[in-house]
Amino acid sequence: MNEPIIFSIDDDIQVLRALNRDLKAQYRKEYKILSTPSVQEALDSLLELKNKGETIALFIADQRMPEMDGVSFLVKATEFYPEAKRVLLTAYSDTDAAIKAINEVRLDYYLMKPWDPPEDKLFPVIDDLLDEWQHSYQPDFKGIKLIGYQFSPKSHTIKEFLAGNLIPYQWLDVEKSKEAKQYVDINQIKTKDLPAVFFEDGTSIQSPTLRELADKVGLTPILKNDVYDVVIIGAGPAGLAASVYGASEGLKTLLIERYAPGGQAGTSSRIENYLGFPSGLSGSELTRRAITQATRFGTEFLSPQDVKAIHEKDGYKRIVLDGGEEINTRTVVITTGVDYRKLETKGVEDFTGAGIYYGAAMTEAASCKDKEVYIVGGGNSAGQAAMYLAKFARHVYIVIRKEDLTSSMSSYLIDQISVTSNIQILGKTEIKEALGDGKLEQVKIGPINSDESETKQADALYIFIGARPYTDWIGQEIIRNDKGFIETGRDVKSYHAFGKIWKLQRDPYLLETSAHGIFAAGDVRANAMNRVASAVGEGSMAISFVHKYLAEV
Repeated sequence: MNEPIIFSIDDDIQVLRALNRDLKAQYRKEYKILSTPSVQEALDSLLELKNKGETIALFIADQRMPEMDGVSFLVKATEFYPEAKRVLLTAYSDTDAAIKAINEVRLDYYLMKPWDPPEDKLFPVIDDLLDEWQHSYQPDFKGIKLIGYQFSPKSHTIKEFLAGNLIPYQWLDVEKSKEAKQYVDINQIKTKDLPAVFFEDGTSIQSPTLRELADKVGLTPILKNDVYDVVIIGAGPAGLAASVYGASEGLKTLLIERYAPGGQAGTSSRIENYLGFPSGLSGSELTRRAITQATRFGTEFLSPQDVKAIHEKDGYKRIVLDGGEEINTRTVVITTGVDYRKLETKGVEDFTGAGIYYGAAMTEAASCKDKEVYIVGGGNSAGQAAMYLAKFARHVYIVIRKEDLTSSMSSYLIDQISVTSNIQILGKTEIKEALGDGKLEQVKIGPINSDESETKQADALYIFIGARPYTDWIGQEIIRNDKGFIETGRDVKSYHAFGKIWKLQRDPYLLETSAHGIFAAGDVRANAMNRVASAVGEGSMAISFVHKYLAEV
């Protein structure tokens, strides 16, 4: 943690040097001593220090300065650091102004010049003020600050992106946080330019794209190789496992992720049936461990980057990124996973990101404290989210089309839900409409296959209604089934197009697609098991087939 600052200003250089000398002699072990003879320089410094998250404990300002008198400067300084103590340096003839300032700007003390000896006239005053300040001082968060509106879809997207990429940040709601309002005011940020992101170096960007944000936090490194042995597209459990095994076995490995690592599993609040973790672990913790492991072995990680196409040329696979850049590789493993299907219900699209969320959206859980929360879906992801949200919400309602959860959810989750008093199952029920003004406020809910409905208060709605594979970008040379999942191994041979595409003498390997040297693993693959453990197994197994393929070309 950085030391708090004692900040002094006086246009008389000799006086300023003497003050600095005495302050450093007494306080430099616990405080940083800064000073300037220029009012404009001081005000510029205050903005920079505030944006960096630095803390000022005490201001000392001379009353008679030509640019601005000391009282006026302290008024300005209070806009940046309202909790800092304020001391005015005065001559005997300025005591009336000083006494008046005590009431007008809450001046804490006025100090007569000269202050010799400081042991009697300076240090006891400063000691008392700093001691009083320390009692109410709360250290400022050091790191990224995100300022915006709670029910802004763009704020939600940035929160999910930072959390998903395991980047610590502090969320400040401009409607509730005095600190947020202060940042907006002193930086003259307009409402239309929110959300704004402030970084530890004092810089900021307003309403950034995810690419701009990624560049700023260092998520888009310069690629180290002209040609890779394997490029893995998608950083869910399958992709992370493939990257660990690929890099650890000496392959030049690149992992590309379009949003954030972890996939759907990464948003889970608690995975309790994963081998080796008897008390469970969160999806973010599993992701953090896997990313650390992969990078330690040498995997390069590129995020957020969308892959637009894969072409083959001169025996290499050429991966085309959304921005037009191309990456050459000898093999590809597709592990792009699945997205939650959209709920095609009136009003849902209007409030997506503003009270309605797809997936776990753990970043919004704290805002559900003592609120009414609805969950649509009866799978394990819905159950894990319900258990987590029940810690915050007044009530959690699980809305399902079936009568109960037995056919779609693991028994351990059903047992936990049954003994959680503020979770209620609404069987054979559906959301018929989402209502609100700028954010979700109510839902119309009723029996399936019926026009009956009742309107209920709803502060948040989380949607988990099955999955669709993220394969729209894939070309015709990679065969997919009628639902969009990638076919692999023997299954591709049953398709009429296979003979036109596949030109090798051998059959495709177990996880190989209809395009040789391109493999698929995890939930994106047809007939996958849809479990974290099986995705990890397939990701690691894909690398063994990569080795076989590389040995034959």
